[in-house]
Amino acid sequence: MTELDKKINQHFGGKVVRKDLTKLVKGNAIVPTYVLEYLLGQYCATDDEETIYQGVETVKNIISKHFVHRDEAQMIKSTVREKGTHRIIDKIAVKLNDRKDQYEASFANLGLNKIPIGDSVIKEHKKLLSSGVWCILSLAYYPSDEKDASPWIIENIKPIQVSNVDIDEYKDIRKKFSKEEWIDLLMQSIGLNPKEFTLRSKLLQLTRLVPFVENNYNLIELGPKGTGKSHIYSEMSPHGILISGGEVSKAKLFVNNSSGEIGLVGYWDVVAYDEFAGKTKKSDRGLVDIMKNYMANKSFSRGTQVYGASASMVFVGNTDHSVPHMIKHSNLFDALPKDYYDTAFLDRMHAYVPGWEVQKLRNEMFSSDYGFIVDYLAEILKGLRKDDKTNEYAKYFKLSDSITTRDKTSIAKTFAGLLKVIYPHGELNEQEAKELLDFSIENRKRVKQQLQKMDETFEEVDFSYERISDGKRTVIETLEVLEYGVPATKKTLISDESSVKSEGKNVAEDVPFELEGGQKIIRDNQKGISYDMLLGAYLIGATDIKIIDPYVRLPYQLRNFMEFAKLVTEKKEPGVEVKLHLVTNNNEDYVENAKEAFEQMAYSLEALGILFSYEFDENIHDRSIIMNNDWKIILGRGLDIWQKTGAGTILTNMCKNNDCAKHVK
Repeated sequence: MTELDKKINQHFGGKVVRKDLTKLVKGNAIVPTYVLEYLLGQYCATDDEETIYQGVETVKNIISKHFVHRDEAQMIKSTVREKGTHRIIDKIAVKLNDRKDQYEASFANLGLNKIPIGDSVIKEHKKLLSSGVWCILSLAYYPSDEKDASPWIIENIKPIQVSNVDIDEYKDIRKKFSKEEWIDLLMQSIGLNPKEFTLRSKLLQLTRLVPFVENNYNLIELGPKGTGKSHIYSEMSPHGILISGGEVSKAKLFVNNSSGEIGLVGYWDVVAYDEFAGKTKKSDRGLVDIMKNYMANKSFSRGTQVYGASASMVFVGNTDHSVPHMIKHSNLFDALPKDYYDTAFLDRMHAYVPGWEVQKLRNEMFSSDYGFIVDYLAEILKGLRKDDKTNEYAKYFKLSDSITTRDKTSIAKTFAGLLKVIYPHGELNEQEAKELLDFSIENRKRVKQQLQKMDETFEEVDFSYERISDGKRTVIETLEVLEYGVPATKKTLISDESSVKSEGKNVAEDVPFELEGGQKIIRDNQKGISYDMLLGAYLIGATDIKIIDPYVRLPYQLRNFMEFAKLVTEKKEPGVEVKLHLVTNNNEDYVENAKEAFEQMAYSLEALGILFSYEFDENIHDRSIIMNNDWKIILGRGLDIWQKTGAGTILTNMCKNNDCAKHVK
């Protein structure tokens, strides 16, 4: 086990499971992850290999004997009839038969309908009255001579979900984990390998959990196929339901006027619409109007009565075009059906998750480490819905006065949701709060930018904020605008500790003709970045270059260094020799390979007019490039900007050697 796995088992023993076990037992069973992990949690919530092996076999046996496959329904019915009673796992939905004044259950896979079920069961498990809940139950068969009497009897039934979680204990244990450890634990809990994701990519994944932890939260995610947009809403919680966008009606979603039955928003914490996009899809305009009112006011009415609910709404779908195409020719809501392509409806979205940034899922992106049993996590998130954290950001920051009330509400709800997911104990410092606030603002600004393109009556909004401690102002821009932003007559490069605002077509075009000191910040997942764009202009005229970077040892880091050396050869004058000296650190695992690589580099670069030398210094920490043309470049993360899945924002400061204090932050 990894050190994190050991720590997880130490503090959350019995509440975690190894994530590769789910795939091991699932087989051909079409059953949600939370059902399988509920069973694994009963038998495999341990780090003892023998117990895990026995538990996996037990769960496999339970699935084999008791899970109802549709094509084996008749065989299961026969087994119940012959044995008199039999335990099964199936999805159960219940309706009231008002003619007989009794509740009746239907079985999704077994195919049985109108099976009587006791009132007491419904009082205890009201969600059975919705579109269906996975359950473990004992089904009996007693033939009767009475007319219209059903021989099928539900003897006992238990919805598959963890009960009696201790939220205070969860919050207290959170204090024992660092931010990075906790984020990785959550990533492993949703089945993903955190080593394959940047910090920003992790936040994109965890934002999908916000609807489960925040009441009345409206989220939209559009992007290419195969990125797992709908997976969390169908597999990760018994409190969320995923429905096809084309299968929704006013009665099913809100209230049935004929029967008075409350729809899905009354029973579920999250209602997610799959395959929401598609210009040709038909939709009910009346439904859109009711949804607009509910998403804005948390209430809905049909007829004379007004109802309230707390269900969050999620909309996921596929885009038709690339991001550059949409930005240039239309907008990022371009793929939506006609009736949902409505600025009033879209303005209700608290956040737009850029699905095009989410990588398509590959085998190595799935976790085989320990994470929470998803049903345990689901119950924790449900309990955290009661906490109100919407004003927590105001301890450190003040939003711009030009930001509208709806924008502020959206930003605050995203911030609160992420805080409850990542910092449930409520302890975070100013920098950690800034990370969440920047991300929250960007996801709301993405909505507002598109609305302004769709309807000119939406005014320009200054999405900035001030830090209360010193009054420093930060401007937030969306990543796609930094990469593909529309052309402007005046190109600027405005940056602070974590944001770059560019009015030009691309950040790469914003290098001034006359070099000035300043700071360039490259965001996680930002495309179109090169050493030439960042550093090239500052290398001109330098004949003595010293690079200090403690991490030039792994194969990809050595390749990065050669890319930089190649740039030096391109920027130097023909016939001029340039001294290139590297000061780095190493350890016994990599030092021999590094020495061999450096010797080969020295031989290759000499023919190009580069005199390369190197030294090892175990005491260096800061990373920089010092040149004899009076420029010094302070590197935030060194040359390591193209690693496989690196995390963190990359800072690059350019300043004159004798004037660094003004520019280094």
